[in-house]
Amino acid sequence: MQRHIYDCASGCPVESTLQIISRKWKSVILYHLMKKQVCRFSQLQKLMPHCSQRMLAMQLNELEQDNIIVKRVYPAVPPKTDYRLTSLGKSLSPVIMAMEQWGRQYNALKSKRVGQN
Repeated sequence: MQRHIYDCASGCPVESTLQIISRKWKSVILYHLMKKQVCRFSQLQKLMPHCSQRMLAMQLNELEQDNIIVKRVYPAVPPKTDYRLTSLGKSLSPVIMAMEQWGRQYNALKSKRVGQN
């Protein structure tokens, strides 16, 4: 997938970031890799039960193409594959961890509202 450099107006660098992490599962994949550092495909499937195998494979492939993760295939039968963050991927940590913190706050707020009804 062709990537663009957005530096045309105020806010455009946000578009540059979003084109890398914007798909529904990419940020979740990055979050799990930040927490666990190395994950096998099957581990990610278990951590993300609502993500189809095909979608997970597509998202991993795109992240690999963007040099955000690296895929390591071990010569074994059946083949063993794991994924880890690159240096560029690790640099997204503040973004993903801020999303985690915001999500926790949002979930707590929603839980309070549900309890009030």
